[in-house]
Amino acid sequence: MLHCFDFFREMDLLAITCRLVLAVVCGGVIGIEREIKRRPAGFRTHILICMGSAITILTNLYLYEVMHLYTDISRMGAQVIAGVSFVGAGTIIVTRRQHIKGLTTAAGLWTASIIGLACGAGYAECAIFATLMVLFSELVLIKLEYRLIDRKSDVNIYVEYSKPATIQRLVRILRSKKVPMNDMEVNRIADGEDKFHYSAILTVRVSQQTMEKEIIRGFESLDDVLAVEEL
Repeated sequence: MLHCFDFFREMDLLAITCRLVLAVVCGGVIGIEREIKRRPAGFRTHILICMGSAITILTNLYLYEVMHLYTDISRMGAQVIAGVSFVGAGTIIVTRRQHIKGLTTAAGLWTASIIGLACGAGYAECAIFATLMVLFSELVLIKLEYRLIDRKSDVNIYVEYSKPATIQRLVRILRSKKVPMNDMEVNRIADGEDKFHYSAILTVRVSQQTMEKEIIRGFESLDDVLAVEEL
């Protein structure tokens, strides 16, 4: 460990103040990145969780070293690691495309709570390095992830059209764009006596950009198509 942080590990007023300030800084640095990206848990949330974790472990150390209550000094910290999961779960949502969003924010909150424990325990080197690693993951590695991982996903497209043969034209558009179709469901809708129009739900694997710019516009350009909607 670095000897320049030896004062940080004492249980006097200066050391305790420095630990709490470091927890605020580490939590704020992680939170500001989430705030810029408009995530559910941002700047203040990360600060409060990180500082609350630091206070928890400081209280545990106080009971052990000052009050001489010889209990398990890791017990309260363990409850923080488990309890913050409830906060993280509140940031996870499922979109209409059945995508799960908020996992990174939830993981960041959990990590911020552990960084707070490190701050409260006086382990400044670990807290600072861990904060830098979190920022590296959220700012740098995300760019690598987008380059290496296929961002296509399964999408359901609802189409209403007036003539049965239109479905063949829809399929030809998908083939021309090299968009794979995983499933198709076609229904006939009664308009009155002996009058019908048709609907289809097409499940395709496509990126959001291709979906909006090519597939939807291609379907809408057909004369027989009455409505197009992404489900």
